[in-house]
Amino acid sequence: MKKTSNTLIAIVCLICLTGCAAVLLGAGAGAGTYAYVKGELIRTYRAGYEPTLSACMSVIEDLGITVLSKTTDGVETTIETQRKDETPMTVKVKIVDSNWTQVSVRTGFVGLWKEEVSRQFHEYVAKRLE
Repeated sequence: MKKTSNTLIAIVCLICLTGCAAVLLGAGAGAGTYAYVKGELIRTYRAGYEPTLSACMSVIEDLGITVLSKTTDGVETTIETQRKDETPMTVKVKIVDSNWTQVSVRTGFVGLWKEEVSRQFHEYVAKRLE
């Protein structure tokens, strides 16, 4: 019994550390829930992948943020950018299912994350998806 409990605790910890819990928390609570994991502000939106990616790209363009690279593997698109103040920002748009999409935003340098800037980016995306 003790071995089973330890295994279960280890699995839960592993899920929390890999970020899957953020998806579950966001999907379970709706589009207003954020998770802050390792400098990334993660939010799950009740919207398909294409509209969410389009909203993210639109916000980036409207804010005059320079896109350095955009890569995709078919499930997740990563957009590496640089803000006008030369602060790096990474936006990841990931398919959760046909009606839910996860967006993570990391703004700033290692150890100097700008959570408020990431939160503001999410607010702009949410308004475009309304």
